[in-house]
Amino acid sequence: MLTSNGVMAKSTNPSNIKSKRKSVHRRAFDPQAFLDSSGIARRVVEYRRSEKLYTQGDPATSVMYVQKGGVKLSVVNEVGKEAVLAILGPGEFFGEGSMAGQHVRMGSVTAITPLTILIIEKNEMIRVLHAEHAFSDRFVSYMISRNIRIRGGFDRSTLQFERETAGSDSFATRPLRQGTPTA
Repeated sequence: MLTSNGVMAKSTNPSNIKSKRKSVHRRAFDPQAFLDSSGIARRVVEYRRSEKLYTQGDPATSVMYVQKGGVKLSVVNEVGKEAVLAILGPGEFFGEGSMAGQHVRMGSVTAITPLTILIIEKNEMIRVLHAEHAFSDRFVSYMISRNIRIRGGFDRSTLQFERETAGSDSFATRPLRQGTPTA
């Protein structure tokens, strides 16, 4: 193209201009791909049926994710009686107490079927929760719904236990009368 003074000028067609910015194509984070794979701070481990993953009092350093199989979460009281808190299967997390400041495991976990889990070290879990919102949303949503489900079952079983062991004048066995306080 010629200018008014006869000098040749380059055309500034936008399609001919190369951007000086580097094209950064960050792949979208896939929470499921993360949970299905191992890495530097996470590993896939297999267990046999009835094998203990950890016991009450063990160091709490990681969060686990069930890929295949099932686990039983339980606690044992001072006289050795076991209480099963939950049965978890594929797609479920456990061991999150380590992220809440617990230094030791508050319960025990046992495989109830052949089991494949992903063990995610605490610092890696914290890093991913901060960096990847899709994963964070999935984890928080899961934890809230699991706690509601376990709490509901715990409340029902506690009430059943009170009914079975209480005397005739206990709170659990009194009929509920409309409009009158029960406690």
